[in-house]
Amino acid sequence: MNLLNNITQTAKKVLHTEADAIARLADFIDEGFTQCVEAILQCQGRVVVTGIGKSANIATKIVATLNSTGTPAIFMHAADAIHGDLGMIQPEDFVICISKSGNTPEIKVLVPLLKRKGSKLAAMVSSTDSYLAQCADFILNAHVEREACPHNLAPTTSTTAALALGDALAVCLLEARGFSSSDFAGLHPGGSLGKQLYLMVGDVYPQNEAPHVEENATLKEIIIEISSKRLGATAVVKEGSRQLVGIITDGDLRRMLNNFASIEGIRATDIMTPSPLTIAPDQYAAEALAIMQDKSITQLIVTKSGNFEGFVHLHDLLKEGLV
Repeated sequence: MNLLNNITQTAKKVLHTEADAIARLADFIDEGFTQCVEAILQCQGRVVVTGIGKSANIATKIVATLNSTGTPAIFMHAADAIHGDLGMIQPEDFVICISKSGNTPEIKVLVPLLKRKGSKLAAMVSSTDSYLAQCADFILNAHVEREACPHNLAPTTSTTAALALGDALAVCLLEARGFSSSDFAGLHPGGSLGKQLYLMVGDVYPQNEAPHVEENATLKEIIIEISSKRLGATAVVKEGSRQLVGIITDGDLRRMLNNFASIEGIRATDIMTPSPLTIAPDQYAAEALAIMQDKSITQLIVTKSGNFEGFVHLHDLLKEGLV
């Protein structure tokens, strides 16, 4: 039990330490941060993010976030840079160098070479008095008091802080560029995330049957339509048109048996649910899913200008990987 308590307490302490460090970063968002964002927006080249050790790992994630939110970026390992990779940097590029101490040997070799290239340089550092910070055009202050590691050695809090600051930078650039969800969808066409952003109801429902009966349809006609189309429901439309007036589900048929002493002469209008929930073909499939989940239903009627078009079913969205 003591071991379990120690593990629990240690885990909580790490999370609180890192959360507090991130919260304190807000105090360091100043005019220098704003100027750095403005300089990147004016940059005619790419953003090159570099670092060494665990900072290099964080740099690759920041690059991925920038690319996915509309800011072209590449990663360059600081050690590889001084062995040939420096050739990837052009004068019009903007370089972000990540280093907790800002005084590592590789950084001290790299920085003069970057300055010689003519690229603008931002230092993401914990120490603003460091060599890197003093040489940089912009300082992104990622200061942390100590690591979450009990020995204050393993990069933990410092890498988490750098990662969060990189996210803040990317989101500021995203908003400044007016980067929309449609732009995001264009860069994320694959997987469930992409489908949430671009898959429309109109892409899904035409593959389904479109069960419908007129408002004066008999009970036999209703049951045959629901059974033959296998969607568990049928739309009800005005006689001689496609104008939607209601829906009849399997559940409505079961309730009918309880509510009516005799089923002879029953028509669609007697048992339908009027003004059912609908969705348009040009709405996102993810919106259809949200409605189904909120209302605990398995299908929605698709309408265009009030006219019945078809059904989109929960199974369709499952097959598309939206759930």
